[in-house]
Amino acid sequence: MGVHFLPVINNTNRSNILILCTGNSCRSQMAEGIARHLYGHSCNVFSAGTKPSTVNEHAIAVMKEIDIDISGHSSKSVDDLKDQPFNLVITVCDNAKESCPVFLGKHKKLHWSFEDPVGQSIEKFREVRDLIYKKFKSDLGEQL
Repeated sequence: MGVHFLPVINNTNRSNILILCTGNSCRSQMAEGIARHLYGHSCNVFSAGTKPSTVNEHAIAVMKEIDIDISGHSSKSVDDLKDQPFNLVITVCDNAKESCPVFLGKHKKLHWSFEDPVGQSIEKFREVRDLIYKKFKSDLGEQL
């Protein structure tokens, strides 16, 4: 899994958003990249997994196609973030929704389920990426 650095959440007026899925390898990584691209000027965005693995190469490739670089991302465990204060926690797969831990502070929870493209064609990754992009562009702004 490699070495990764835990996020430092500061006490600014920026919203702190956590995006969760099971492996933190594909859907949540793409969602983190998209959310940072769309809202990074006003939010701190993080992703994690309930059973982290590695960032999927197809996810990296399809994000690069839309000029969002997630090649430096690493897969993180939600257990490493349980003591961090988040304003919004978004689960992007059904398994993560069921096993989502309790986080500090007052926060809103959202569940936006996306199909897992792992093991499928690169076109399926593009399809899921585009669905995530549309959902985050249309609905996340309303939550901030």
